[in-house]
Amino acid sequence: MKITGNTLIEWGFKPGAWFKDAITAANNLARSATETEIIAEVKKFEPAPIQIYPPQNLSSMPVHYNIDTETDYEIDNLAKVKQNIAEIAQVPVVRAISVMPDACPQGGGGIPVGSVAVVENAIIPGMHSADICCSVAMTVFPSDTDPKRLLDAGMNLSHFGKGGRPYSHDMQVSTDLLDEFERNPYLSNKGGVAQKHFGTQGDGNHFFFVGRIESTGQIALVTHHGSRKPGAMLYNVGVDLAQKMTGQNAPYLKKHNLWIPYDTEEGQNYWEALQLIRRWTKANHFAIHNAVAKDIGAKDKDRYWNEHNFVFKREYKGKTYFAHAKGATPAYMGFAPDMVGKTLIPLNMASPILIAEVHEDIDHGMNFSVPSLGFSPHGAGRNFSRTDFGKRLAEKGISAKQMIAEITEKYDVRAYSGKHDISEFPEAYKNADQITKQIEKFGLTKIIDKIQPIGCIMAGHDESWRDKKKEKKRQRQRESENDESL
Repeated sequence: MKITGNTLIEWGFKPGAWFKDAITAANNLARSATETEIIAEVKKFEPAPIQIYPPQNLSSMPVHYNIDTETDYEIDNLAKVKQNIAEIAQVPVVRAISVMPDACPQGGGGIPVGSVAVVENAIIPGMHSADICCSVAMTVFPSDTDPKRLLDAGMNLSHFGKGGRPYSHDMQVSTDLLDEFERNPYLSNKGGVAQKHFGTQGDGNHFFFVGRIESTGQIALVTHHGSRKPGAMLYNVGVDLAQKMTGQNAPYLKKHNLWIPYDTEEGQNYWEALQLIRRWTKANHFAIHNAVAKDIGAKDKDRYWNEHNFVFKREYKGKTYFAHAKGATPAYMGFAPDMVGKTLIPLNMASPILIAEVHEDIDHGMNFSVPSLGFSPHGAGRNFSRTDFGKRLAEKGISAKQMIAEITEKYDVRAYSGKHDISEFPEAYKNADQITKQIEKFGLTKIIDKIQPIGCIMAGHDESWRDKKKEKKRQRQRESENDESL
């Protein structure tokens, strides 16, 4: 008797890659064993049935909305956010959700910006997005520091725009961190990218902000950016890994809502990769700050930073949870090993950056009845897409030149590219005063100080990155300065 795949199908087995080894083993037994014994041997090769996790119901978990609406477009914005929430509430490992005052919808679905999803024993890469560890860092300088010199140094030493720096010898990633990249299976062979993008800030709403601390009069430099291309590459790895690990368990979910179980080798390695990306991002912020301080000969008085687009591990009552903050600032003690008890919440280029004090309880928000879930907003958020914003300005008869003139008359606002992107101006964002009031109304965090704006550098219009002459000039200037320092 020759046993084939058809034989196994007749016996009731479902075809799969495992048939090959099972057929070989079955034929080895065919001469000396009974059919019952052969079937028992075949069953040893049969994979375990795939466990399907049914979708959760939105009403089965705590969902908190810390947001007020007044205008028609705010009401429409929140309605779209709720559609996103209904989608992510289906994910079997999600346990609680909180929506911040700065929430804005995610066009392609998934977790909306300005929200938090607490997940049990799993990491969902789609919920930290490609801009992993988007964060803000502050260095405090003496009150007599010249803000213009800081901004001039930022224009010269930092780098905005797509891609990496045209030079990378002046800011170096530590060899220890690059070695750890190589040892991690999800970051190996990415050391070159990590170096090329070191000292860069990207585009969009990322900035180099200079202001004066309200309580002390000291000058503060605040930068805002994420992990750049190294983080984006890890994100792509994570989304594919999640699909491989749980795509069959929840076939009704979109790719960006699938998860990596933490209690697996893959989950442990991915978590470690996130921590390395975090270290790279923090070092990137302060490499820029250090270069600027050295350039103007200023001594820093204080510095700290915090993430607002990251995954935070929290242990509570014997369980491991991961708070996925998609544009939300942690507001509980112990959110990071290097925290100082204060966080930064930027609003827009013409409004103060808020300095907040975190809640003293390390378990703040973890019983899921606290509406904030232990988080606060990360900024002002948007009510319109960039395209819709442009249309509204046209309808109101407001020109870009008029808007730029009004801002630059009051503040030293600069575009790294040389051409302002008005979709990043204050009018494109939610009202900063309303966000501040809602922080207080919903008890999201305690505001203890403010950084009043003086000036700001942003990427500007992204088509300007094609100006190669400007980049070559910057490169020659940097090489000349390095030669003079030898």
